Amino acid sequence: MLAEPTRRRILDLLLERPRPVGELVEQLGLSQPGTSKHLKVLRDAGLVRVRQDAQRRWYELAPGPLAEIDAWLTPYRRLWSRSLDDLEAHLDANPE
Repeated sequence: MLAEPTRRRILDLLLERPRPVGELVEQLGLSQPGTSKHLKVLRDAGLVRVRQDAQRRWYELAPGPLAEIDAWLTPYRRLWSRSLDDLEAHLDANPE
């Protein structure tokens, strides 16, 4: 689901602030149905929520599930950090 670049871009845009669908369509350069399809996937996953304001639908991040993803990634960050530390040590020991 998050491997899809358009969905990551939507999350990036919503990180800045809540946005109406029309603004997301404009920012993404997609059709309204195409944008809505991606928003539905994110909404079904609980990553975004929608609120109706007269004729406009506003989308915003739902921080709870994102916090769960962040917590799940914590042990992997340690792995990446160790690997990067090892690479740095290797490069420092073997300058060209």
